Amino acid sequence: MQRLVALTSRVLRSTKDHVSWCRRGCFSLVPEHVGSLSKNEEPCAPETLPWFEYSPPRYTGPTVEEILKKRKEFLSPSMFYFYKKPLNIVHGKMQYLFDENGRRYLDGFGGIATVSCGHGHPDVVQAIINQVTNIQHSTILYLNHAIADFAEALASKMPGDLKVVFFTNSGTEANELALMIARLYTGCQDVISLRNAYHGNAAGTMGATAMYNWKFNVVQTGVHHTQNPDPYRGAFGSDGEKYAKDVEDLIQFGTSGHVAGFIFEAIQGVGGIVELAPNYLTSVYSTIKKAGGLVIADEVQCGFARTGSNFWGFQNHSIVPDIVTMAKGIGNGIPLGAVVTTPEIAAVLTRRNYFNTFGGNPVSTAAGHAVLKVIEKEKLQENAHVVGSYLKERLCSLKDKHEIIGDVRGRGLILGVELVTDRKSKTPANAEVLEVMDNMKDLGVLIGKGGFYGNVFRITPPLCFNKQDADFLVDAMDYSMSKL
Repeated sequence: MQRLVALTSRVLRSTKDHVSWCRRGCFSLVPEHVGSLSKNEEPCAPETLPWFEYSPPRYTGPTVEEILKKRKEFLSPSMFYFYKKPLNIVHGKMQYLFDENGRRYLDGFGGIATVSCGHGHPDVVQAIINQVTNIQHSTILYLNHAIADFAEALASKMPGDLKVVFFTNSGTEANELALMIARLYTGCQDVISLRNAYHGNAAGTMGATAMYNWKFNVVQTGVHHTQNPDPYRGAFGSDGEKYAKDVEDLIQFGTSGHVAGFIFEAIQGVGGIVELAPNYLTSVYSTIKKAGGLVIADEVQCGFARTGSNFWGFQNHSIVPDIVTMAKGIGNGIPLGAVVTTPEIAAVLTRRNYFNTFGGNPVSTAAGHAVLKVIEKEKLQENAHVVGSYLKERLCSLKDKHEIIGDVRGRGLILGVELVTDRKSKTPANAEVLEVMDNMKDLGVLIGKGGFYGNVFRITPPLCFNKQDADFLVDAMDYSMSKL
């Protein structure tokens, strides 16, 4: 097989320049995976990406150097990028991305858990084109079927009486609105959030966020942060009941006894793909209800079939929240967010005028509706479960081989791999994470990172990811770790 791959490469190099450019890294052969290596075997670098019959258009735009120069001069200095040599990504197709030279990369990050159906999915693209050719924007003060149709379809995916939809432009906006609704409905100001949570970067959501590296020194009031039910780093391991007791104590000793609500991510994304301890949410739900509060599920990263086992992350914990927020995967990359709640709770916004200029934009909602249809038609939830379970199993096998892996966690296609220099002390392996990421990029695999200490690989690919992609990702990680 290696001789065949080498022969194929020589044939491709002998073709005309323009053909060689468009096919290099696009048409490739890969040997069938034959299982993980034993602990003492030295892995070989994966030679080629899985076969993908597609050629990107030739790129004729600015180079990396030209873009970096403009970025430094004209864009915010707070912006950062991955890799020692940043990538200029110019094209995408399904689970793959292409740089300015036409090189293909396996996308294991999905634009931060945003690309659900796949880059440039034809059904989503066509829905956007069809809507743009009719009307790109008017206002929700006029009627348009795109927003109504999508709201109906979205409500059909929700349990219980969750059927009133407010559209926004992002997850931050959605969470800001949810927090305001909870405070208006209950007449209370106190909100409980989890340590290690990330809910956005506006005033209210920054208050609910509980990692100092994502918070500025501005006034943030009315939010109390409780112990994070982290099975790996938490004080009580996987004992969800003990963490839940901290919420009860916090209400008794830190509030008037009544709260506006409790906001949570079923799987913390920015916090490092932390799945909440078993039985935690069911206990907390009861406590919050006794205190008169609403339960808010932040599904921005783990919603829209990404967990595989259910369409929404909170469904893996057997509760039905009062408010659900969402964004990212809802539009496959189109700026779009939403808040879904009950008719009774939604009525509080009629006390004054509530308005969002672009919330419910017809192009965005047409894209969102197309995303829902694709997830159902192509059974992407089932794929996330099957491929995600396979990928997690293979990542766990790497943990048996590489001492630097402290934990493998998550479910479906939202997975985390935490690196530590010592498993007993759990000292974060920050530098090693960056080195492995760079090496994997050189092999053609892109993944993200996160966690409070920046030492967790975040693997959140498009939901069309397949087992061959999973094998290539794990083999690339295996090889890169062996070079540390």
